[in-house]
Amino acid sequence: MTNVMMIGASFSEVERDRLKTAFNAGFVADVTDLDSLSVQARAETAAVAFKGHAAFGAAAMDLLPKLGLIANFGVGYDAIDVEAASKRGIRVTNTPDVLNDDVADLAVAMLLAQCRNMIAGDACVRSGDWAAKGSLPLNRKASGSRVGIVGLGRIGREIADRLAAFKMDIHYHSRSEKQTPGWTYHSDVVSLAEAVDFLVVALVGGKETLGYVGTEALAALGPRGVVINISRGTTIDEAALLKALESGIIAGAGLDVFLNEPDIDPRFRALDNVVLQPHQGSATTETRTDMALLQHDNIAAFLAGRLLLTPVN
Repeated sequence: MTNVMMIGASFSEVERDRLKTAFNAGFVADVTDLDSLSVQARAETAAVAFKGHAAFGAAAMDLLPKLGLIANFGVGYDAIDVEAASKRGIRVTNTPDVLNDDVADLAVAMLLAQCRNMIAGDACVRSGDWAAKGSLPLNRKASGSRVGIVGLGRIGREIADRLAAFKMDIHYHSRSEKQTPGWTYHSDVVSLAEAVDFLVVALVGGKETLGYVGTEALAALGPRGVVINISRGTTIDEAALLKALESGIIAGAGLDVFLNEPDIDPRFRALDNVVLQPHQGSATTETRTDMALLQHDNIAAFLAGRLLLTPVN
């Protein structure tokens, strides 16, 4: 009997073997493949190990009449219709905290790469231009700047703590004021952008944050401003961002997330004022292992009737 189903083409061989050994888990590559399963297989499925960005909505849930748990691989669960799951008595879990450090590290790395023009510097040395043409133009100092964190949750807080060590003046915006070491709170994202040099977006994805950083905030950030996004491609108005980058409304960006990834808008590839990353915020061996184990442990807890470790609903 198979009462656990893996959904997601990106499960590694090790992850698949672990879930199969522990739970005799079945596998489909995508949510859209559920209707290809036998009636019996769908009827037996009590828990899903989900790893992907395709929408997991009400119709897919209804194909699994005994489904009681969707264990998401990742902290972001915006692909899952949590409201629909709750209405059906389906619990949802995610894998928070274990990836905070890696995502925060990458945010800081992209900010530094922007300031110190590290992509162009690497190319200058590799191409021989350093010897043939001399040094690159001077770039900008990161330490001591003003930075705004959009979303001071678990990851946002880790980013702020790191940047405070760079002697940066920390400003932030969130749904409510947080307890901080004297950081400056802004009740809206536009006033935050107006006050800082760097704007780091660390919001959760979903309908509530769709296009949260838009034309007005980018204009307020200004021509020396830099945007760093390690959240979701949906949290920034991408059309407005591209226009701001192409026209000099802002100075640059560091982006790990995009709309329609990995098939991103080709206009990004033509820009020389952006640092582009392939959505790899949590992509280290250690953290992905911890995420997989937390997903496994949530499924084990559910099947044993124990409290879930990291419930969403």
